[in-house]
Amino acid sequence: MMQHNNINKKIFTYSALTLAISASFMPVLASAQDDQAEEQGVEQIVVTGTRRVNDVQDIPVNIMALSATQLERDRVYDLVDVSKWVPGLTVVDQGGRSSNTIIVRGLNTDSLGPSGTNTGGGTVATYLGEIPLYLDLKLTDMERVEVLIGPQGTLYGAGTLGGAIRYIPKKAEMDVTSAQVYGDIYSMSESDSNGNTFGAIVNIPIIDDSLALRASFQHYDDPGFIDYAYVVKEIGVSNPQPSNEAFDDNLIRVNDANGETTDSARISLRWTPADEFEANFTYYYQDQEIEGRSLVHQESFNTGPYESGLRVLEPNNLKNELFSLELVFDLGFAELVSATGISNYDELGQRDQTDLLLDFEYGYESFPSFTAFTREIEEQETITQEIRLVSTSDGPLSWIVGYFDNEFDRFGTSEEFTPGIPAFFGVERPDNLEYFSVLDENIKETAFFGEVGYEVTEDLTVTLGARFYEYETEVTQGFDLPLLDTLGGAPSDRIEPNLQENEASDDGSLFKLNIGYDMTDDALVYFTASEGYRIGGVNSVAPCTPDDINTPGQALCALPDEVLILPDETKNYELGIHSTWLNNNLVVNGSLFHIDWTDIQISDVTENGGLPITINGSEASSQGVELSWRALLGGGFSTQGSFAYTKAELGADAAEFVDGDDAFDGDRLPGSPERSLSMGLTYNTEVFNGMPLLINYGVSYTGDIYTRVGLRDFGEVLPSYTLHNMSVTLTGESWDVTLYAKNLFDKYAVTSTRAGREDIRAVNGFDIRSYGRFINQPRTVGVEFTYNFGD
Repeated sequence: MMQHNNINKKIFTYSALTLAISASFMPVLASAQDDQAEEQGVEQIVVTGTRRVNDVQDIPVNIMALSATQLERDRVYDLVDVSKWVPGLTVVDQGGRSSNTIIVRGLNTDSLGPSGTNTGGGTVATYLGEIPLYLDLKLTDMERVEVLIGPQGTLYGAGTLGGAIRYIPKKAEMDVTSAQVYGDIYSMSESDSNGNTFGAIVNIPIIDDSLALRASFQHYDDPGFIDYAYVVKEIGVSNPQPSNEAFDDNLIRVNDANGETTDSARISLRWTPADEFEANFTYYYQDQEIEGRSLVHQESFNTGPYESGLRVLEPNNLKNELFSLELVFDLGFAELVSATGISNYDELGQRDQTDLLLDFEYGYESFPSFTAFTREIEEQETITQEIRLVSTSDGPLSWIVGYFDNEFDRFGTSEEFTPGIPAFFGVERPDNLEYFSVLDENIKETAFFGEVGYEVTEDLTVTLGARFYEYETEVTQGFDLPLLDTLGGAPSDRIEPNLQENEASDDGSLFKLNIGYDMTDDALVYFTASEGYRIGGVNSVAPCTPDDINTPGQALCALPDEVLILPDETKNYELGIHSTWLNNNLVVNGSLFHIDWTDIQISDVTENGGLPITINGSEASSQGVELSWRALLGGGFSTQGSFAYTKAELGADAAEFVDGDDAFDGDRLPGSPERSLSMGLTYNTEVFNGMPLLINYGVSYTGDIYTRVGLRDFGEVLPSYTLHNMSVTLTGESWDVTLYAKNLFDKYAVTSTRAGREDIRAVNGFDIRSYGRFINQPRTVGVEFTYNFGD
């Protein structure tokens, strides 16, 4: 109890401190108020995160929106950039090759490292327009990005344990014919070549006031900055760890091996044949060719600070497609919305698997030229349909009712190759296939949801929300060890995975209470109690037989408590304020929150065979304070920023919670900082007889991060770091040019790790290189040019 009291004292101390900081702006703003009387004040941002159109300051929920103006000014081009400006949001930057985990308010128990899944961690839902879809989106032609902080289970459903992120693209305009072309060339301090981006955006009215087309295309070519310095020339023949004299005979160096090429395109058709109807059809496509990881091995293999010790190149190709159709009908008393989406995701990748097999000590280490690699294929299809009715009539009562249907299909294979090993072991296995797995998964989820709001008085509104959901999941998965079977006398081409089918289903309900009170025309306080959940399922691993348990070596099976996955849930309690000051020259928003998280889903492996599975673990809590501000300072200066303090920790002792190590009540959760701060300063002026000049400076601080719960099982603390960005933009009549620097002072920061320090060891002379550190992008300096045509 004493520990929690101390936590609460810290939270309210930080709350008072941040409010005092914001109050310190008052004298500056007061003196500048007369100078800015002619101005409109800070930018007003309209959002739709509550399924209604509102000014972000007028809704009693915790929502942070980055407008098109801020996205452009602060050079926000991906979700990592977004997270710098949203208090409580962390995106673990592991480069394009590894899925970046999204964490809100510290809700994460998995140890840091590449997740290998296309979910972003599974505790935060992401939407492109109205359709749930996770992808590492390149932000171009965006109207805004909305981030709803805290569980959003009633309106947004599964995957919103921590919150929801909505990418809102610009719609086609009926009365504007326009086009934009842009280009960007840049260099990085640790790269041998330059990177570039170029693209185009067009808007074309087709039928006056009723049909318009908008399209965009972008090509992104990043050169990379990590050198794969120890790549074997021929897998299974070359010695991966030769003497210095034999280095050139066995190994090659590949510079800038973590580059990326991404092509993305969007076509949007908007149709408004009548005032009461609107249709928007959108097709989105993104193709990413990623060369390797932003991973270095200084600790485990004594590489340089920008060198990887991996033995094989690790290319990965990701393709995303989305077809969506949004229909809006104005019924007079309500707005009927239908949102339909079909999305496809394809992945083909290769990775170094040598260290995993060496760590097993199955005898591979006796082969001097041992190198193993894995090829993985994954295909996903998601079909989503949501129908909702939103009241529009005047009066004290407002409501939303809706139905949600989602079907997710996934198929994937993983093949592990060990060239040279079959001959070394004295058998013929031409395909060199050591391990094979296949997965076929189907998840169906349906839900009814709704919210009812009532204006008790002119200043007081109470809203109740509920969601009733059910889901079914079917998983077929199989594993095989073809090389081991061949050693046991099986044919040299046999692949017979032991397929196991499992099914699970569940249903449940979520509720929400929100109270909003207008203290003045410029200050709104609110209280929210909300819930979020993540669906459960099954691990489709064959049950262990008595022979499996007693068989030495590789038994691929699951114990009875390693099959079923329960849903995990969060309960959030939040007190917040939205406030506008000094004739709209200062906006300050803040919140205090407490979240309880139960039946936590955590990544684990089976006791037999080390197969990846998900299990339910302990309970946890998170509490803290968040603050954001925007202000006009006078004389052409403006500022914006955010601050967050988050205390996320286990709420009970948990046996074998961290890779077999026990964890305890009060252990800090990994992956996100306790403290983060971002601040930006912008100066607008005119030069050369009236040409606008904008100078923008931004700084972001990320506090220290734990890599594992409570630093158990060789967890470590990643040091805090601060990054600085700067840009200068000159605007002409139809063009603008920007000179920019990202990571201005070339800060070297560790953003994540792979494996743990316990893996820094040798097996029969082979150095295990499992442990590595992900690092941030070095200083990048570039020039961007934009030219606009038309209206």
